[in-house]
Amino acid sequence: MTTGEQLTVIDALRRRPFPVRRERSAAGESGPGFHMARLWESAPLWDADPADAREIREDCAAELAALTEVLSLRWGAPGVLDLAPALERTAMGLPVAPPLDLLCGLVPRLHTWRADGRWLALGGGQCGPEQPCQVLVAIAA
Repeated sequence: MTTGEQLTVIDALRRRPFPVRRERSAAGESGPGFHMARLWESAPLWDADPADAREIREDCAAELAALTEVLSLRWGAPGVLDLAPALERTAMGLPVAPPLDLLCGLVPRLHTWRADGRWLALGGGQCGPEQPCQVLVAIAA
């Protein structure tokens, strides 16, 4: 997906109403008060040569950086939200509000903005060393 296509997805999610119940699709998940979508994803890394895996992780970081830069031109410098506390709460069986409950197991931190009354977050990473790398966006009320 190109940066232009990623921006189209982000803008569509920003305009889309939130559903009453959680819904899943191939691209992501939505629920009361949030949307989450995958903007970029690598293949799983369990069979990848270490050099290829390193390159894929670098590609993920580059995708995240490029999209963060474009969104920063729109809404200014992002805030940064470390998801370690949310992950710790989840691991202890404590409640974590969506979409942080989903994101904390997938990416370590988020770049965040407020735009038009909605919270927008962008994150990249992988949930395990052999899992795909991915760049995710979340929109919340």
